[in-house]
Amino acid sequence: MRIKANAFTLNEIVIVMIISVIVIGLSFTVLSLVKKHMYAIEQNLYLNTEFNRLEQALWIDINNYRSIRYSENTLSFESIIDSINYQFDSNCIIRDKDTFNIQLEAKRLYFNGSQITQGKVDGIQLLLAKQYKNQSLFVFKYNDALEFMN
Repeated sequence: MRIKANAFTLNEIVIVMIISVIVIGLSFTVLSLVKKHMYAIEQNLYLNTEFNRLEQALWIDINNYRSIRYSENTLSFESIIDSINYQFDSNCIIRDKDTFNIQLEAKRLYFNGSQITQGKVDGIQLLLAKQYKNQSLFVFKYNDALEFMN
């Protein structure tokens, strides 16, 4: 007497394998798309963090230091006891031992409402490159009477 065992036929197994291959292929495609989006989000976060760090450092320095001068791609903040220099390079801005990986489109310096090329500074406008969606940064300080006496 023959006992029939319950089993899948070869056709059923082949169909299951084909469906499995399709599902696995779709999942790898979706995974690669998610990875690309995560990389773009990570880059955007990095750029915004660098921009915010630079903005915060400039606001702190412009309000803490009495004298601000610009000459030959160097912005110098000076007080009686300390000084900090910003070096403007084509691909980055160097603040003493700190580096901001930000590309500038242009920088404009102001003193008493007029644009200058060197000398005393009381306002700075930085125009960022296209990768930052052409954002700009403007920091300034109010001058007191001592600033105009020197």
